[in-house]
Amino acid sequence: MRFLVTLERGEDGYIVVECPALPGCVSQGKTEEEALSNIKDALVGILKVRRKHKLPLPAAHTAQVRVGI
Repeated sequence: MRFLVTLERGEDGYIVVECPALPGCVSQGKTEEEALSNIKDALVGILKVRRKHKLPLPAAHTAQVRVGI
């Protein structure tokens, strides 16, 4: 499965990464690589728990929009 994640630098300098398709799925890291690795671990954990409890898995989708400025 593929999920869209967002990365943002926190006030403490760490990179915060979240997955909008799974509210509450948030992680961080000192580097972008570490943050992405950590969110992958978090995603796997959440998906395993959802599967174990027979909760629906989110439909992974992305969209692009064009804006002119």
